Amino acid sequence: MTQQTVITDEFTLRLSSTRRGARLARALAVQQFTEWCGVPYDSEAARAVALVTAELAANAITHGRLPGRDFRLLLRLLPKAVRIEVTDTRPERLPPRAATEPAPADTTSGRGLLLVEAYADRWGCTVRDAYTKTVWAEVAVSISL
Repeated sequence: MTQQTVITDEFTLRLSSTRRGARLARALAVQQFTEWCGVPYDSEAARAVALVTAELAANAITHGRLPGRDFRLLLRLLPKAVRIEVTDTRPERLPPRAATEPAPADTTSGRGLLLVEAYADRWGCTVRDAYTKTVWAEVAVSISL
């Protein structure tokens, strides 16, 4: 018996591989999520979606960027979770499978995947072609949809 995932809603957008694009990804993800679920912007679920989206988008513009190429944000509302996907143009630069140790306290980066692991139920990376990779995370939604 195979398990089927039912998608109830989907939102996708291409954004520039800049800090502004990453900020927009976070803001638009939260806006879309709150519209779908009817929760306030400052709810725990909306904050988790914001944080995971921000980290995935920041990694895309920092480690997955090629000049002149955009990244794609895709949100899927599943029955018990929201799936956040960020696709960039550097398939050869895969994230480490497990973020095992936090970055030293005096550094300003290096904690993103630890945060994704803390706030997402599942996350991973998929390479489907020679030009892109998609890093995804699923954040549980404990409200009735």
